[in-house]
Amino acid sequence: MLFNSLDFAVFLPIVFVLYWFVVNKQIKYQNLLIVMASYVFYGWWDWRFLSLILFSTLVDYTIGLALSKQRDLGKRKLLLWVSVIVNLGFLGFFKYYNFFIDNFVQAFSFFGRDIQPNTLNIILPVGISFYTFQTLSYTIDVYKRQLEPTKDFISFAAFVSFFPQLVAGPIERASNLLPQFYVRRQFNYNKAVDGLRQILWGLFKKVIIADNCANVANTIFNGYETYSASTLALGAVFFAFQIYGDFSGYSDIAIGTSRLFGFDLKQNFATPYFSRDMAEFWRRWHISLSTWFRDYVYIPLGGSRGSKWNQVRNVFIIFIVSGFWHGANWTFIIWGALNALYFLPLLLRNKNRMHTNVVAQYTIFPNLTELLQMLITFGLTVLAWVFFRAENVSMAIDFISKIANSSLFTLPQIRPTDVFVFLLIFVLIEWAGRRNLYAIERLWYGYPKFIRLFIYYTIAMIIFFYGGKTQEFIYFQF
Repeated sequence: MLFNSLDFAVFLPIVFVLYWFVVNKQIKYQNLLIVMASYVFYGWWDWRFLSLILFSTLVDYTIGLALSKQRDLGKRKLLLWVSVIVNLGFLGFFKYYNFFIDNFVQAFSFFGRDIQPNTLNIILPVGISFYTFQTLSYTIDVYKRQLEPTKDFISFAAFVSFFPQLVAGPIERASNLLPQFYVRRQFNYNKAVDGLRQILWGLFKKVIIADNCANVANTIFNGYETYSASTLALGAVFFAFQIYGDFSGYSDIAIGTSRLFGFDLKQNFATPYFSRDMAEFWRRWHISLSTWFRDYVYIPLGGSRGSKWNQVRNVFIIFIVSGFWHGANWTFIIWGALNALYFLPLLLRNKNRMHTNVVAQYTIFPNLTELLQMLITFGLTVLAWVFFRAENVSMAIDFISKIANSSLFTLPQIRPTDVFVFLLIFVLIEWAGRRNLYAIERLWYGYPKFIRLFIYYTIAMIIFFYGGKTQEFIYFQF
């Protein structure tokens, strides 16, 4: 069920009314409704994969209880490894089985051995990477004694399957989201209005920015051999805005929808394209995944402690694993390694924590240095996105090589004026709202109410009349 579909437009009000007006007297009934609604929401794609969510829920719930009763360190480690192996085993099978088989065959072919393996027609369950990491955070935190295991199965099932963020995040920590299922939620009008406002901005990002940019980017990438260098560069830039509008738009809708039901999710994007270096970019892009890898992989490896060699090793591991998390393709691994290379000079010079505040925090415009830093960081990011978007490594290399010629300084062969206008408006609004949790959170607070309502209705009408061709969210495939 897509957030930008008629199905969801019918589904959400029904769940909202039942939640606040029918089962609002009892927490357990509210939580049960969330579980049921979440399973309907997820099963809308393919009901067969509901068994995976249920099995993962049962395994980690049971292991959490077992960890609470077990004092022997060896047995506690064994329980943790059962959770890790079961969760990552499912993820590895559905997402990476054919990848490893194909590369195994290619490796033997290189040495002149021809083997015929059995590959499977495996359908990737939507959102498996997200809910797998979410349940793992619970078992790991219980193992570390940083979180008390729950005895409330319904609350835990609601935490694992919570429909607003089930299929594309944010990846919520059990320590933040799970306790919210233990307390009775009271309807808060201001919180609900704020949620609707964030949903509106998320839909604008997805329908107007991402989908319109996708139409152009797809045309250019699919026929890149025939276009000039300037057109290819334009396609890469449009994909950068497509993936940002698509993914951060989903996060905004998820966070806003959660507020409608009285829940607070963590911020997942913080205007990353206004970053002044790559370290700042990764503190602002897909925050829930970056911090997950930081806390559960990077720090256990030693983090920034130890020798420079260990620090470099840890950075490459974290970025390459992050790339591989995105998909079973060498393009994602190279994308991760490229970002590690971007990050490396900052690490070696101890400058990876230079920019922790918002750019131009106390001024309207950035200074010349900040502007150049943002443009360079954005350019490096766009270059890496080519590998993310390309179907294979050779296509990415060919695409980039075709950009590096004199036609880069000619006018692009494709010039979608309407998309340029929307992008300009979008960037200006994001810049004006860069200090907020989302761009329009407080952007027009000083205006009279009728003006604010007029602006919101105008955004809604733009979404309705100028939306691009409806497409699935990019991160559903991850």
